Amino acid sequence: GGGLNANTRWLQNGITVAGSKTRGNDLNQLNGPWGICVDDDEQTMYIADTDNHRIIEWKYGATNGKVVAGENGEGSRPDQLRNPKDVVVDKENDCLIICDQGNNRVVRWPRRNDTSGQTIISDVGCAGLAMDNDGNFYVSDYKKYEVRRWRLGETTGTVVAGGQGQGNRLDQLNGPGYIFVDQDYSVYISEWNNDRVIKWIKGAKEGIVVAGGQGRGNSLAQFSRPRGIIVDQFGTVYVADCDNNRVM
Repeated sequence: GGGLNANTRWLQNGITVAGSKTRGNDLNQLNGPWGICVDDDEQTMYIADTDNHRIIEWKYGATNGKVVAGENGEGSRPDQLRNPKDVVVDKENDCLIICDQGNNRVVRWPRRNDTSGQTIISDVGCAGLAMDNDGNFYVSDYKKYEVRRWRLGETTGTVVAGGQGQGNRLDQLNGPGYIFVDQDYSVYISEWNNDRVIKWIKGAKEGIVVAGGQGRGNSLAQFSRPRGIIVDQFGTVYVADCDNNRVM
């Protein structure tokens, strides 16, 4: 298919597609945005507008966004969010799944004209979300040092990475944050305390370090608190190396 190839060259200047030059809570502003996801079919981007405690829907080319979840201020009611950190689209059920980190919960929020969400996972240190092609969603839990795979309606989920306590062994996680799931159901996890990206193949008992893992630092082999990750069809991993202010 199309997309990136080995000779792709990046433009040196980006184009603003959402938000403005100043932070705020107007519909053309954002305040501390963290996670984003894109629905190509709808030509729409969803943004976890963290410090505004809301999820914003932003159509391609639009100058303003639309609040689609959490427009009732910071709080823990079903119609509120507190510092949401990530969001994914569940197309099969036409809803958003939101990492509502400040409330230690994951929320399902219908996309069509619904004013409140439903808590589907409680007591979870959610930092990142991902979906696979079968409609399963994945949740990283920085308090339990694990990633679980869920289907809507399940009550426990399945551990697919970590779950062996805090640490830097290959079967452990420490500070699992953002996650990416590829076509083969391998799960890639950025660990901000282990300064690495680790790949867990489906069914594996331990992961494989694919980037970093050389201690915290700013050399080309190191990260300093990595966050967002994405993997292209060639298996190239792109990492937001947060405290080094760069993308690797």
